[in-house]
Amino acid sequence: MSQYGPPPGENRPDQPGYGQQGSYNQPGHQPGHHGGAKPGKGLAIAALVLGILALLSSFTVIGGILFGLIALALGFIASSKAKKGTAGGRGLAIGGIVTGLLGLIIAGVLIALGAAFLNSDSFQNLQECVDSAGNDQAEIDRCSEEFGSNLEDSTN
Repeated sequence: MSQYGPPPGENRPDQPGYGQQGSYNQPGHQPGHHGGAKPGKGLAIAALVLGILALLSSFTVIGGILFGLIALALGFIASSKAKKGTAGGRGLAIGGIVTGLLGLIIAGVLIALGAAFLNSDSFQNLQECVDSAGNDQAEIDRCSEEFGSNLEDSTN
């Protein structure tokens, strides 16, 4: 044995703490994690990500509705858990609720506009004209031009 003792990290049986490791090496110990801390924000983050996806895909209608509904559900669950103190990220959860709701609203408006357009007289007239034109491309082009002029007249 040297006069300075064993090399760092090496304990001997005649020294205190032999066979023990410091608490920072104990299984399950995470630096900075305290027993009373709130669990993660995973649910709230998922709600926000899905809410953003709902906004971005709301023009596809299905994406806006599907992602929006899931974002709302996860957002309300995460917000409730955060309010009770069993989870964190209440602001993220509220963000998920808001963006999910906006995605749903945009998708709903697009559905309403699409239904109104498909049920309009102008569209019905176009459909009848194209059906009666058969395979005559010149007649189909005339139907399309007539439909365009009807749309212009209705917006003016």
